[in-house]
Amino acid sequence: MEKILFINFKTYEQSTGKNALQLAKIAEAISKKNKKKIVLVVQSVDLKEVAKSVSLDVFAQHVDPVVYGANTGGQLPEALKQAGAKGTILNHAEKKVDDIFLQKAIIRAKEAGLKVMCCAETTERAKKIASFAVTPDLIAVEPPELIGGNISVSEANPRIIEETVKEIHKIANIPVVAGAGITSTKDVLKSVELGCIGVFVASSIVKAKDQAKAIEELLSGF
Repeated sequence: MEKILFINFKTYEQSTGKNALQLAKIAEAISKKNKKKIVLVVQSVDLKEVAKSVSLDVFAQHVDPVVYGANTGGQLPEALKQAGAKGTILNHAEKKVDDIFLQKAIIRAKEAGLKVMCCAETTERAKKIASFAVTPDLIAVEPPELIGGNISVSEANPRIIEETVKEIHKIANIPVVAGAGITSTKDVLKSVELGCIGVFVASSIVKAKDQAKAIEELLSGF
């Protein structure tokens, strides 16, 4: 399966508004040059502008299990799809939801034609997600204590990646992505070696002094 670099823009100043568009174009140029896939995970307010300006797939950072109607403040899957989203992430450590919400949100996202990557903080949570009646397209394993740090999950806790891949594949053929603290080529290589099809990163690229160099380094691990 094609390897994927997911870049989470979060709500950093360096990846908001005009900066979001600038980073998206940097990522697009590097993706084309290296012929490697990058997916941008952007704020809802920037999604439409980014999606229409670059050829890369763009994901939302969250959707709600709502339908057209009286849902003030809700993230309607159809609205995100119309804005240009190809998919969404769900249950990030900074936007955690319970299993009932998660199952409903996966269903609604798929009804709207969105791909779904669910985050899981443990192997057990990943197994539960893989056992849902309607499953996500990908699962990202992200121990929350390592998110935003300089020690990667592949270095600090490689067993959780290996176990998650093994346990998920006993249940369903869902690709696994590694997240939390991924900062180097070595981290990416190790994640792939442990069975992941990609990595999910944020600050190591978004907050880098040289964003292009940071993207190049991580892509070189594929």
